Amino acid sequence: MPACVDQEFLLGGLVDGELDAANTALAEAHAARCEGCREELERLQAVHNLLAREDVRHRAPEALVRRIHALPELSDPPARRGMLPGWLAPGLTGAIAASLAMVMFVQPSNQSVVDEQLVSSHVRSLQPGHLIDVQTSNRHVVKPWFNGKVDFAPPVPELADQGFPLVGGRLDSVNGKTVGVIVYRRNLHTVNLFVWRSDKAFSGNSVEDGFNLAKWNEGGLSFAAVSDVAPQDLREFESLYRARAK
Repeated sequence: MPACVDQEFLLGGLVDGELDAANTALAEAHAARCEGCREELERLQAVHNLLAREDVRHRAPEALVRRIHALPELSDPPARRGMLPGWLAPGLTGAIAASLAMVMFVQPSNQSVVDEQLVSSHVRSLQPGHLIDVQTSNRHVVKPWFNGKVDFAPPVPELADQGFPLVGGRLDSVNGKTVGVIVYRRNLHTVNLFVWRSDKAFSGNSVEDGFNLAKWNEGGLSFAAVSDVAPQDLREFESLYRARAK
């Protein structure tokens, strides 16, 4: 079974220890429930371990090492320091400062990073075998299924009479947290509702990579509905869910 396309770079970074804590948790959680990615992770780890062995490394000959260290570019760097005209230094310093300020200004907010992860998880769930851990249209089965898996009880209202039938639920990982996901349908479209415990403000509607997101807080929980349905349909879903979850 092949690995998920959107996870290949994360798996490589996980093996090489190049991921931050959030992406490490995300990659590990995904590999734990995806057979294809778990096999790819094991393969990458085996290659990594093989390349780390001393007997597979090729050391450069001493003569080559001496020739490299004897090159002028490496042996005499101070002689090149005076190549920058004095009149250019202040302007260059200002340009570098402005560039750094611009990089800091356009740095994505934490909420935009979460939005990206939500959409990535939504897209991944649409691949065969990734959408549902418990498949049922019975809310009295889905709600207790989360007991012991997350430290909260997500509301699971029935919305089939309004055109959003319940499909089931699963666990996922977003921003380093294990989250509950309640899955609904809208005709042939999937609506993933991510739920996790949080006191941070998280609200509004947005679009990420062509997918619509509706976000809100209620009762110490954060909610994020993600789908490719029309924006008005997702707003209707949010309104119905919030009204019936009380």
